[in-house]
Amino acid sequence: MTQHETATNCQPPLPSDAARAERTFEALAEKRFAAAEHAALLASAFGNSPYLARSAIRESVFLAGLLQTGSRAALNRIVEAIDAVATCGSASDAMAPLRRTKRQAALAIALADISGEWALADVTQALSDFADACVRAGIRLLLKRAASDTEFAHLSPEELERQTGLVVLAMGKHGARELNYSSDIDLVVFYDAERFPFRKRGDARAACVDLVKGLVKLLSETTADGYVFRVDLRLRPDASATQVAISTEAAEAYYESLGQNWERAAMIKARAIAGDPLSAEAFLKAIEPFVWRRNLDYAAIEDIHSIKRQIHAHEGHAEIAVVGHNVKLGRGGIREIEFFVQTQQLILGGRNRALRERRTLEALAALRDRGLVAEETAAELTGAYQFLRKLEHRLQMIEDQQTHTIPDAPEGVAHLACFMGFDSVETFSAAVRRRLETVQQHYARLFERAPDLSGRSGSLVFTGVEDDPETLATLQALGFRDAHHVAHAIRGWHHGRIRATRSPRARELLTKLIPPLLDALAASADPDAAFAQFDRFVSRLSAGVSLFSMLLANPQLLQLIANICGSAPRFADHLASSPKVLDALLDPDFIGGVPDRASLRANLAAQLAAADDYEGKLDATRRFAREANFRVGVQVVEGTVDSAAAGAAFTDIAEAVTADMIPAVEEELARQAGHIAGGDFAVVAMGKLGGREMTATSDLDLIFVYDAPPSVEHSDAANPLPVPVYYGRLAQRLIAALTAHTTEGGLYEVDMRLRPTGNKGPVAVSLVSFARYHAAEAWTWERMALTRARVLSGSETLRDEIESVIRSALTAPRDPEALKRDVREMRERLAAEFPAKSPWDLKFARGGLVDLEFIAQYLQLREAPRDASVLDVCTVGALGKLARVGALEPADARHLIEAVQIQQTLQQVLRVALSSSGDAAAAAPGLKSLLARATGESDFASLDARLSKLQQAARVVFECLLCS
Repeated sequence: MTQHETATNCQPPLPSDAARAERTFEALAEKRFAAAEHAALLASAFGNSPYLARSAIRESVFLAGLLQTGSRAALNRIVEAIDAVATCGSASDAMAPLRRTKRQAALAIALADISGEWALADVTQALSDFADACVRAGIRLLLKRAASDTEFAHLSPEELERQTGLVVLAMGKHGARELNYSSDIDLVVFYDAERFPFRKRGDARAACVDLVKGLVKLLSETTADGYVFRVDLRLRPDASATQVAISTEAAEAYYESLGQNWERAAMIKARAIAGDPLSAEAFLKAIEPFVWRRNLDYAAIEDIHSIKRQIHAHEGHAEIAVVGHNVKLGRGGIREIEFFVQTQQLILGGRNRALRERRTLEALAALRDRGLVAEETAAELTGAYQFLRKLEHRLQMIEDQQTHTIPDAPEGVAHLACFMGFDSVETFSAAVRRRLETVQQHYARLFERAPDLSGRSGSLVFTGVEDDPETLATLQALGFRDAHHVAHAIRGWHHGRIRATRSPRARELLTKLIPPLLDALAASADPDAAFAQFDRFVSRLSAGVSLFSMLLANPQLLQLIANICGSAPRFADHLASSPKVLDALLDPDFIGGVPDRASLRANLAAQLAAADDYEGKLDATRRFAREANFRVGVQVVEGTVDSAAAGAAFTDIAEAVTADMIPAVEEELARQAGHIAGGDFAVVAMGKLGGREMTATSDLDLIFVYDAPPSVEHSDAANPLPVPVYYGRLAQRLIAALTAHTTEGGLYEVDMRLRPTGNKGPVAVSLVSFARYHAAEAWTWERMALTRARVLSGSETLRDEIESVIRSALTAPRDPEALKRDVREMRERLAAEFPAKSPWDLKFARGGLVDLEFIAQYLQLREAPRDASVLDVCTVGALGKLARVGALEPADARHLIEAVQIQQTLQQVLRVALSSSGDAAAAAPGLKSLLARATGESDFASLDARLSKLQQAARVVFECLLCS
């Protein structure tokens, strides 16, 4: 620091507020206080620090003695007073004396600092020694209280402390004896479970936890006398998931298996300050291999670098703003100097014990002395560290606040410049900027060959136990609304709180993965929802190394998963519950198109052939369907298939499963019940399955029809079954095979309500009964359902006969007015039973899918007796055919077809995306964006307007046809 930048050591800074200094002198004069020879020093303190001015008035007697004997002697007296606190009758009795010593120590240390009497090392040492004394006295007091009425009551506080197996470690700046003026103190408390003598309801940990909480209250609680220290316990192992006191055995196990490199960095500074010195020595010795690893692979070194390399060094941003800058955490700040030193200590200290220094500047000197840091670099970083620490102290000294940020207001900057001894804001700002830039340059060069671990927008730091402000800003800039939640969850991953990140290799890969992962999730339509889904997914994995490696090697896969998580909660949940589905995503053709029916049948047949038994076939079928449906669903999300293709694909999967399960079920039944000689069994698809319009969650609407020679009455087993009973059991077993949940999950729900006589009828009906019922007994709604009937299996003869029955039923003459009345009344009953809450109730809304299907089915039943060509199991196909024969006006047909297509598209997306039905108008932004994109609209509002318009037009047609 040059002469023109600051005052010399013998001249304290001028008072920023001379009037306040004068008022303080006047208040002291009323107490008969006079110290003319120290007027300049006191004016500097009072005129720059309101806190020191108030403390001087409250502690005027102490201040007078301080000025006579000097700060060192005064602090010795303070420590003696603190030691005496251990003999207080209770913790409440100790509150006021401790807080009084805090004010006195603040005055003594501040005046020694402001006067230039003490160097930085002296100041931080004194602050740390004072903190040590307070913690030590508090521990002794609380132990003595715990020992009352026990066999240990006769021991002195000092003896008791040494015999309890208690380990109190100071961490961070406190541990390194580098405490700043208004710092928290970072403590970690362990106990030797075999030596700790106290119990709470028989539990040593509970008793120790109470002791630690008592210490925190003693030091941290704000009373009329203020507080002593804010106590931070978050540097203990996995702080958010553990108690404030941990057994040494549990801590050693944690560090051995789950300890992270940032925790190794924190442990460099660990120092025992209270408790049992032998237990502390044994514990620190036990974790020494964790802190100082002799052999590090490249991945571990990368992870160590990542502790701070995750901070993004913005190219072209050499100018660092002074106003509002955080001198601790900001670019070029104190933290960068500390990490410059600590990362090299972690890498090199395992083999070189001389580098195992707690203090930053001593460690930097050790690196310099061994040629590991250039002389000039060490000198510049040392100068910057001393300057920035002094600046930090001045900031905190003003109002005893734990702040590291230069004020935003001009008057605040001017005040700080004055307190630092500068004659102008300009020279102060230039000095600050020069130090910050110097640190930033050296820090950047240390990691210039390392790959960037930041995000596209800035800092991404998830080490430690607290949120990094720049990281939160980066997350918010990326689009995450709840940045704190994201940061907290990722820190949990790094802590090994999920199985996937419990290995060191997984955590090292995770460090690399986080930036591209967050970029990918941020690019989805709803970053917060996408992150929440990915968190659920990764939390259910049994291991993470293979997945993290896979995602790092496949950016497209990473983006695909992000899209699923951001747009399709249901499929994201499916991905989370079935991580094996990931294997399918690696197929290059996964989103390149859906497989045809033949390929699906061949794939399933191969999997069934490989199964050892019937249960194995059930499991194989579920794995096949899960992967195949997932593939189609992902393509719906990605927009690579339209609704018609998706409906056909979901249908093909269901048909393959149903058709290929029949032989397995027949074989299983035959073992017990034999066969029906000459018998035949067919499955008839109805509803969306029949119309080839299935979605990801559609039920299977099925009818089972059988036929047997008149002469055959029973199966050929030793215990024969009558033909109706046999095929009823076959149908029930097939339903069970399709619906039962195995270890691989479920397949489909089966709906049998469309069979003849509904739920009252037999599960399987004979061909004769099927034909008789639909010729003479079926209701209009059953004939409407029959327009979508399609035979899936059975011999060619039986299929032809069933199709003939269906065709005869659909083309039979009927009264058009009675038909219209029946259809209209049925729709009115549905409207009463299932009233639509909004246009987004796509099935039951006015002009929704039910109206559209009713129009197509009504017109087919009306026209088919004259022209059977209008029959089509697909709604869109039927509307097109009806228009061609003149049953619909061409313009009406176009409107109806568009209404069907857009609502089927929306239904496909919603069934893929959501686990339950819901109002899309209230959906997350990601889903709204996906719905708009799937229908070719620019935004959800445009889609909403288009849907409403199409539904209104469809309802007009419905009413013209059925209500006029």
